[in-house]
Amino acid sequence: MKKPHLAAEWSLLQNQFDSYEKYSLLIKLANITILATAYFTDHFSAFILCLLLILWLQDAIWKTFQSRIDVRLLQLEAYLANEDQLEKPDVKAYQFNSLYLKYRPSSVGLIKEYLSQALRPTIAFPHLLLIVVLGFKLFFIA
Repeated sequence: MKKPHLAAEWSLLQNQFDSYEKYSLLIKLANITILATAYFTDHFSAFILCLLLILWLQDAIWKTFQSRIDVRLLQLEAYLANEDQLEKPDVKAYQFNSLYLKYRPSSVGLIKEYLSQALRPTIAFPHLLLIVVLGFKLFFIA
């Protein structure tokens, strides 16, 4: 009886995981669009820099949420791959939020988690590159 519920949870979370990836790409495209618009209208400013930084952090927060789903997906896959584990009393479906709350970091821990996500190469690119381009334009080509 546990296996269908675990498989259903896996399917739901896998769809969510993929959805987070799409929205992360949209955030990156929004950042590119903002800088491209600033370039073509010649409106480079500290405000544009702040927007780029905010979207970078938003992407990191988004990817942090996705990474929480990843943890549960890997746990579910391990349960589903090993039929013997399904008989353990702690193997329960639909425990995503309960498990997250059980191991939720403090506010400082959450901030550290967001910042560490922001520095991952797959997240930092293209955000860091766009900020470097804008910084170069603001400070060196006036």
